[in-house]
Amino acid sequence: MSSGVLGTGTSALLAFQRALATVSHNVANAATPGYTRQRVEMQARPGQSAMLSIGQGVDVKQLTRLADGLVFARQNDSSGELGRLDQLSQLASRVDGLMSDSATSLVAPWSSYFNAAKGVVADPASVPARNQMLASSDQLATRFRSMDTQLAKMDDDVDRSMANKITDANRLASELADLNRNIIAAGGNVSSDLLDARDQRVRDLSKLVGAETVMQDDGSMNVFTPGGQPLVLGVRASSLATTPDPYRPDRMQLALNTPTGAMRLPEGTVSGELGGLLEFRSQVLDPMRAELGRMATVFAQSTNATQNAGIDYNGNPGADLFSIPAPQVAAHAANTGTAVPTAVLDDAGALTGQNLVLRFDGTNWSATRADSGESVAMTGTGTSVDPFKVGGVAVTVGTGAAAGDRFLLTPTAGSAGSLNVAIHDASGIAAAAPLTSQLDPTNLGDAKVASSAITDASQFASFSGATVDFIDATHYTIDGNGPYAYSPGGAIADGGWTLTLQGTPAAGDSFTLGRTPARSSDNANARQLAALDTRRVLDGGTTDLTTGMTRMASRAGGAANNAKLSLDAQQAIDDQVNAERESVSGVNLDEEAADMLRYQQAYQAAAQLIGTADTMFQTLLSVVRR
Repeated sequence: MSSGVLGTGTSALLAFQRALATVSHNVANAATPGYTRQRVEMQARPGQSAMLSIGQGVDVKQLTRLADGLVFARQNDSSGELGRLDQLSQLASRVDGLMSDSATSLVAPWSSYFNAAKGVVADPASVPARNQMLASSDQLATRFRSMDTQLAKMDDDVDRSMANKITDANRLASELADLNRNIIAAGGNVSSDLLDARDQRVRDLSKLVGAETVMQDDGSMNVFTPGGQPLVLGVRASSLATTPDPYRPDRMQLALNTPTGAMRLPEGTVSGELGGLLEFRSQVLDPMRAELGRMATVFAQSTNATQNAGIDYNGNPGADLFSIPAPQVAAHAANTGTAVPTAVLDDAGALTGQNLVLRFDGTNWSATRADSGESVAMTGTGTSVDPFKVGGVAVTVGTGAAAGDRFLLTPTAGSAGSLNVAIHDASGIAAAAPLTSQLDPTNLGDAKVASSAITDASQFASFSGATVDFIDATHYTIDGNGPYAYSPGGAIADGGWTLTLQGTPAAGDSFTLGRTPARSSDNANARQLAALDTRRVLDGGTTDLTTGMTRMASRAGGAANNAKLSLDAQQAIDDQVNAERESVSGVNLDEEAADMLRYQQAYQAAAQLIGTADTMFQTLLSVVRR
């Protein structure tokens, strides 16, 4: 009897000792990231007596790891999405700050430039007013360059951050492969803490690149990116890398190392912080830099066109006020042909700023959007006399292209970084209209000169004067040449100049034209320069420059706000998933304290059983000795 009690007490003592050790392990790891609560499962020893089956104590059946696979999968998904949105929100907020902060945005220099232009309108002959406009031009160009430089630095930051996160992801993948090896070797006796270590690394990896897991029969865990690329297969780990952009060797792309070389991973194949970096670059940074370049290009082109139409203070045709580079065309690294396409701005109103890919199939050329692959209409044959016309740009492809050759056309990206003031003498500001006019006193119509402009500076160089005579209300001659048809509001053009009338001419009306002399106080062209901010020159002539600037800043703010809202929503989801995990796998110190007290009391009771068994045994021995 005493041996049965002793065995029962001993089994209980050992079982509750293990239970207390498990409780202490739980308490010790209550703050350990990724730790999963453990619990000792006990079962009764069955009795062996055929007549009266009395149990023989208790055994520790198993050590249970309180983990939920579905919650684990949800937590991985949430970690990947949270990492993506966190990166996207942080970086989009930087762009928003650049575009909206008064110290870095275009608002102040933009207003200063047009206020200075209005100063020239008020006093076209004023040297201080002209100098102020020239200085404001330089300030505005400097701000455009500064903003583009900041965006370019963010692009470099993306490359550096991507390299750092790839290093971390590769380390985690390697550690996961090692953990898989140890888990396979342990077989059915694998430690719960080893499984915790693996799960924690999966969550960390998911935060970086996104992760989907598949359990194997041998206990190992395969890990894939959201796009299905293998990161860990059993005891083998793949490695991420960077590879140069085939169009821009200075920019890095995400890739996966394979036996056949680095395979580029498109943006949608990864999530996590790496996915957020790629999404920021393609969806926020590149479009914003292209839009900034579009604004700089259209502003410079429109200003130069207005300058070229007038006469400067020295009596010469106005020269370009700003210089800005032509659209860029970059060849793909895998091209085999020798063609070197060139591009020039063709139509500022049609300029979209979207990067385009030009492809040659051996016979025909086609254009698609670089971001979406959507086909874009293109006219022309690509020759110098009939260039391709696409997205407001004229492209001459020349000869030498081979089948499969591709070229990236960047109409405006980076253009703002090269915007400069082209004239350095304030007298070069073309404030005056090119033509003076004198109406014949005997004119019967009410027509008068509304505006004039230079259309060809080389032809206008020899202009010394002209007389326009109307034969009737719809026909005129110039210095006796003609007649030419006239329609109300239509331009009268000749020899590098153009003239527009206001009102209706009558038969016999005459206009004597002369060249605006040097040091003129005329401000007709200065008024055009000062009103350029309200001129509809964007989006096919439907949007003015100031509205375009406002929309650009609003777009940056909208992207940042949307990313922040999405991040807040995902954070709430992540908190909910983590709370669900904690309810199952987290250590509750109150519960552990109650278990500790219960197991302690049971352990003491088991010790009492052993003591009682000893007393019974000693009593039996004393009886036998007698």
